[in-house]
Formats: sequence, C-alpha cells, structure tokens
Amino acid sequence: MKIAFRYFSLAAVLMLALLLSACSEEKTDALSRIKEAGEISFAMSGGYPPFNFYNDSNELTGFDVDVAKEVASRLGVAFVPVTTEWSGIIEGLRSGAYDGILGSMAVTPERLKVVNFSNAYYYSGAQVMVKDNAPYTAPQELKGKVFGVVTGTTFAEDAEKLGAGEVRLYKDDTQTLLELDNGVVDAVITDRVVGVNAVNSGRFNIRMLGAPLRSENIAVAFRKGEDTLLKEVNAVLAAMHEDGTLASLSRKWLNADITTR
Repeated sequence: MKIAFRYFSLAAVLMLALLLSACSEEKTDALSRIKEAGEISFAMSGGYPPFNFYNDSNELTGFDVDVAKEVASRLGVAFVPVTTEWSGIIEGLRSGAYDGILGSMAVTPERLKVVNFSNAYYYSGAQVMVKDNAPYTAPQELKGKVFGVVTGTTFAEDAEKLGAGEVRLYKDDTQTLLELDNGVVDAVITDRVVGVNAVNSGRFNIRMLGAPLRSENIAVAFRKGEDTLLKEVNAVLAAMHEDGTLASLSRKWLNADITTR
C-alpha cells in the first residue's frame, strides 16, 4: 500500500510539473507560435481614417495598416488584418481572437491593468471638433452640451471633464463626425490628426476648437505574459523609427511626422 501511494505521489508531482511547464511555455512562446504559423493578426476598427479605414474599393488601408504590414514583414510573417468593434477590441485580444491590436490605441493606466503595450509608434492628442458656424471659442464653453465619441475610447472622460450634458457613444468616427455635421451632437472629441484629416477632406462643415486637450502615446497592445512577442515588436518598431520608415509612412498619410514628440 505504501509503495502504491509513493508511485501515485510521484505521478502527481510529475503531472503538476508538466502542467506548470506547459503554462509557462504558453505565456512566453507567443513569438514562436506566430513564426510557426507564418502569420500575425492585428485588430483595428476599420473606421478611423486616415489611420485605418475602408477606401472606395472596400480595401482596408491607412497609416496603421501600412505600419502593421511592415511590422509583420520584419517579423518574417504575413499580416492578417482583423476589423472589429472598438468597444470590445481588448476583450477580443484577451480571448485570443487575434495576436495584437495595432489600431491607434492610446496607452492608459486602466488598459495597462489588462494588456501590455509596445513602445509608442506615434504621438497624438485629444481634439474637440465643432460645426464651422458654431459660436464657441474655447472647449470650456461646451459645458452642458451633447458630445459624440467612439465607444471604448478615452475621449468620453475628456467630455465629462468639460462638463458635458450628455455623451453619446458611436461605433467609429465616421459616425461621430457625420452626427456633428448634421447637428445631432454639439461637439465631437477625437484624435487631433483624425480631426485635421476630416477638415481637409471637405466632406464636413466642421472645425477644430482650441488646442489638444492632452497628449497620448499610441502603441501596440498584446496579451499579458507574451513577453517574447512584445520584445521583438519593440525591436522592430525601434528599427522603423531609426531608419525613417515610420516617419515616411506618417508623411504619406498625414503630410506630417507624428512619430516623434
């Protein structure tokens, strides 16, 4: 009986060791998994021009898309784009639906609790947009007004700090800016570059109101524990900063370099 118990105990210890080893390998070997699969999937909303959006030919394009393609190329794998609702994009990552989020996501303390971020690949800020003929001269004059923002972004907090009477949530900035142009909302808060692009597009009768409310570091999000993949992508982004690739892509899409402070 004692011998049988010893064998059982030894088997249990070995099983536990194997399980712990498997868990550890799963957490640290994301890069190997991607290399073996020959592809990496990055998620984005697909409704955030000029960063990621569908053109007239229904092709996903934009600054983020070009950055994702280059990152994948330098990792030696194919880029698989995934477009999804911004409101659930982090949960999709955590559930394993894709390998990372490369879709103009700002680094925040709240997000850092549930995902890891790469080093920044560009820098931007939160910008208030209003109608061309709106009487406002500063964001502080919008207290009590109706704001439109994209669900799941940090811009809702900015609207609340300005004393918004109501904050309406939308799928993407194509919708928020259309609602602003149509007079459904009094103001929109979005990324400054998105605002500049919208004004220059000629599609909307809108303008920027005041300076950016704050600055943001924009980075790639990964699951907690996938440190090998994070380290490798950081090395790729550093090389893209150093050789001018990021600056070149920025000028291509934005007519300005937003990849340095």
